[in-house]
Amino acid sequence: MRITARWLFPGDAPPLAGGGVVLDGARVAAIEPHGGVWDIDFGHAAILPGLVNAHTHLDLSGMQSMDPPNPDFTGWLRQVIAHRRAGSMLNDAHDIRTGLLESLAAGTTLLGDISGDGSSWAELVEAPLRAVVFREMLGLPKDRAERAWQSAQEWLGACSPTPTCRPGLSPHAPYSARVSLIKAAGNSGLPMAIHLAETMAERELLADHAGPFVNFLKELGAWDPPGLATSPEHVLRLQDGRSPTLFVHGNFLASSASIPANGSIVYCPRTHAAFGHAPHPFRDLMARGVRVALGTDSLASNPDLSILEEMRFLRRDNPDLPGATILHMATLAGAEALGWADEAGSLAPGKSADFVVVPIGNDDASDPHDLWLEGESPPREVWFQGRQVFAQSNS
Repeated sequence: MRITARWLFPGDAPPLAGGGVVLDGARVAAIEPHGGVWDIDFGHAAILPGLVNAHTHLDLSGMQSMDPPNPDFTGWLRQVIAHRRAGSMLNDAHDIRTGLLESLAAGTTLLGDISGDGSSWAELVEAPLRAVVFREMLGLPKDRAERAWQSAQEWLGACSPTPTCRPGLSPHAPYSARVSLIKAAGNSGLPMAIHLAETMAERELLADHAGPFVNFLKELGAWDPPGLATSPEHVLRLQDGRSPTLFVHGNFLASSASIPANGSIVYCPRTHAAFGHAPHPFRDLMARGVRVALGTDSLASNPDLSILEEMRFLRRDNPDLPGATILHMATLAGAEALGWADEAGSLAPGKSADFVVVPIGNDDASDPHDLWLEGESPPREVWFQGRQVFAQSNS
């Protein structure tokens, strides 16, 4: 099958005006320049690689109507905890399916999902996209950390990797996971994700055992100073670098922080803004050669699960940032971060035929990325492994 549109963005090569993709079943057979006979011509549209959401929590999709985030981070965490405690397996399953369908409609063909109890595996292993499901682990006191590790091992025993879904581990954060638990996950040989350096209060807790997290942890019966890492940079040093490791947020990492091999920072632009944080250091990180991918976080802190809208927000906030850089953060960088770059993240011969079709109109731009970055249209179609999995007319 030969597919074209006004613009093709391969993701690992310059855009092609009138370029097209030749499909051989589920794979990309070739990328071709303008010309030739096409089976499908999407007209005034851009063909982008399938988008990568490197960080979300599908099981929090039911929190969209809750109070929006604000600088009181521990207050927001209390809302999340209350939501989870009030939930049920039936509600959680509904929320996961809701988030999954929204992700597909937004053009996501690869995502990293942190799942509170690992229950999103059942949905994602059957879904028409790729995923890494990170089983969340909570436990700062020693006994809770040991129980969390045991539960995660039992879950892993029931979740064998498939061609489109892989299991991983997520010690939640340095304020909620014992340092030994973080180290064990980082040396497990599995993909790992951890929220890190998200707030200055986290740094205060780790360095001085002070600040708003102290009362928060005491309220939960989880205050155990000997279990804390000494800094976010201490957490970085605990990783062995063998497996994909996602350091989510990284808002307040030291400027000299050394990101381990196979490590990536995941920046969630709209969630970052919602909490009122200082500007994210993603530019400095990328200038040092650190991989930075994009995520949406959850509907508890974001109005939707659209990576396309994250890219557009990032462009509005950073008008000088090249469109090619923004696309890379939302595609190939995310695929590399999650360990799927051999299959996803760009449209290249031999890779999976995953792509998104975005209407762009009939305007011109000096940078063709602006045609969809500065537009408002959602994806018109989403394809995964050479077949259509979403179309606006069918939604």
